[in-house]
Amino acid sequence: MARVKTYKDLQVWNKAMDLVMAIYRHTETYPKHERFGLTSQTRRAATSIPANIAEGQARRHTAEFRNFLSIALGSLAEVETFFEIAHRLGYLKEEHMDSLRGAANEVGRMIHGPLRSLSTGN
Repeated sequence: MARVKTYKDLQVWNKAMDLVMAIYRHTETYPKHERFGLTSQTRRAATSIPANIAEGQARRHTAEFRNFLSIALGSLAEVETFFEIAHRLGYLKEEHMDSLRGAANEVGRMIHGPLRSLSTGN
């Protein structure tokens, strides 16, 4: 297994970045009146996921990394809630909702793995 030198080497960070890109693409289609509402909130929560993974890894302390992974999970839950709101409002089609849910679930699983191992390993 390759040694992790920076957060950019983490698969979970890369998958979280992919999720951010998908969210930016999908929120482009939201109504203009949501620009400072749901669009902005969704994007901010989404960018918080890889940002917290990066910050936690860069801190180089297990307890801090666990804390930042936990924050990233909270941001992921926010994003999933915003997907649901957008879907219920008719801004997000079912097939796009399924795709985003799948990507979010994958990122969540990838965060839970190291979170569990860091909790039991130290």
